[in-house]
Amino acid sequence: MKYDLVFLHAPSVYDFRKNALLAGPISDVVPSSPVFEMYPIGLTSIAEYLERSGLRVKIINIANRMLMDENFDVEKKLKKIKTKAFGIDLHWLPHAHGSIELAKIVKKLHPDTPMVFGGLSATYYHKELIEYPFIDYVLRGDTTEKLMLLLMNNIKSGMHHPSGIPNLTWKDENGKPNYNPLTHVPDSLDEFDIPGYRYTIKSVFKYKNFLDPLPYNGWLQYPNTAILTAKGCTQGCLICGGSRKSYEENCNRKKLATRSPKKLVEDIQFIQRFSRAPIFILHDIRQAGKAYVDEFFDRLSKINLKNELVFELFQYANEEYFEKIEKAVPKYSIELTLETHDEKIRRFNGKFNCTNEKVINTLQFALKHKCSKIDIFFMVGIPHQDYQSALKNVDFCEQIHLACGEDRRLSYFVAPLAPFLDPASPAFENPEKFGYKKFCNTLEEHREAITQPSWKYMLSFETDYMTRDEIVRSTYESAVKLNSFKLKYKLIDNKTFKDVNDKIEKSLVYIDRIDKIMAMPKLEKEKELEILSREMEEVNNYSICGSHELKWEVQKNFADIFSLTAIGLELLVKDKAVSLKAKYNASTEWLANLSKTSRT
Repeated sequence: MKYDLVFLHAPSVYDFRKNALLAGPISDVVPSSPVFEMYPIGLTSIAEYLERSGLRVKIINIANRMLMDENFDVEKKLKKIKTKAFGIDLHWLPHAHGSIELAKIVKKLHPDTPMVFGGLSATYYHKELIEYPFIDYVLRGDTTEKLMLLLMNNIKSGMHHPSGIPNLTWKDENGKPNYNPLTHVPDSLDEFDIPGYRYTIKSVFKYKNFLDPLPYNGWLQYPNTAILTAKGCTQGCLICGGSRKSYEENCNRKKLATRSPKKLVEDIQFIQRFSRAPIFILHDIRQAGKAYVDEFFDRLSKINLKNELVFELFQYANEEYFEKIEKAVPKYSIELTLETHDEKIRRFNGKFNCTNEKVINTLQFALKHKCSKIDIFFMVGIPHQDYQSALKNVDFCEQIHLACGEDRRLSYFVAPLAPFLDPASPAFENPEKFGYKKFCNTLEEHREAITQPSWKYMLSFETDYMTRDEIVRSTYESAVKLNSFKLKYKLIDNKTFKDVNDKIEKSLVYIDRIDKIMAMPKLEKEKELEILSREMEEVNNYSICGSHELKWEVQKNFADIFSLTAIGLELLVKDKAVSLKAKYNASTEWLANLSKTSRT
């Protein structure tokens, strides 16, 4: 089967199946594993947009295929692919190693096929990326659907000077890098499907493979979905590569671009045709203003909403906001990242910049208005936080819990800021000003760091209050303390309590063993790490919390097989119509050119 473009998603570390790696808790509070096998939703929106124009686009989650099958042969899979171009995402920096290694392998197997990179981290490091001999193009910016179509048309036509494509970094025939201006920054997202679930379902039937595009390991058992409300941000959080200042400097985005409430509700209605799992509403919808929020809830109230919705909060929310949610949404949950109990640190960092009293009020309002579940996240390694301050986060959990009547709908989590500082974040750009010491600056330095055998050595920073060792120790000590708190208030059972404590104890033993191994001569070190790698796998997944704690209980995850089949066939019919229209337009253009040539 021939394609126009094949997207590949790499694991964080390409050879994770054979190398020792104590990833620890760096992925405990995200759906994917330490392999970071969940690909960015932008791949699906680009694929959908290109297929709408008659192109054939395939997504292969290489990371997940490797994770699901230890015998999966990557090179054998790649060698069979026939396509006009390959695309690899470098959105999150933990993929710095895997994405580069995968691109190298692809170029070895397909030396004449163009390789395209994209994503926020690729945008930041585009000048480094284009220097690799196996990377031909880097598409910069946060919204590249149209740009990818322009580039694919350029590649298909055989042109070699794409100087007119905005945001593109490229090499000419002499290997000289060129940097087109970053001027394509759309104000609206309505013409794109973000994520492109229509494309994903259609591709399963069209390309006859349901394993390749799976978002992450376990998605079939727990098919969480999400819709993106905006690109850009109104917040100025110091450690976030998606903050207001970060978007402006990295993507030239000076204001929020939103997906309209009408489109969001259409997305929700489509998702609930094939899934009954929760739908995450990404970003705090209040960023777009009161009129936007009111229209969204008004439209929601007029549909037969079957799925639970999960809302994010970036700042304090008053009771009126939860009244609106309760009125429009039959079942909903809330997620908020407080980061710390310390009001001064929150004010300095920019996240939940309010008093602790207002934090508790927000939670009380949500519980009062029938919120089903509230996840509260704390972090270790944020600016101006010392060891004892990290531990006091658990004391604040107890304060919250008692103030909220020991309500078991409240869930608490702690995780480190790891493994890297976000490129383009204020803390990354001005580390000394905001209390950081950076160990990694370049892409190559991050690539080297992510391959270290312990997450302690992966950390790309220390703070002015804690060393890397103290960040690691305070993370585990906070987790032990939080685990005891959860058992005390019956938020977890005895088995979960014991499992988490056992994993933490084992992790600390491995941390110490790796410290000793790292001091050994090279050959001895490699031998000891190889022995250790076979032991460590069990402590890498959910190492500081229970595997079930982040899940929303649903009685039925998927709609029935008949619905899925009907959707797939419906989308295939539409796809065939698009393909015929594209061929007709191409033929018409060819005839017009022929007629023009004849007259000449």
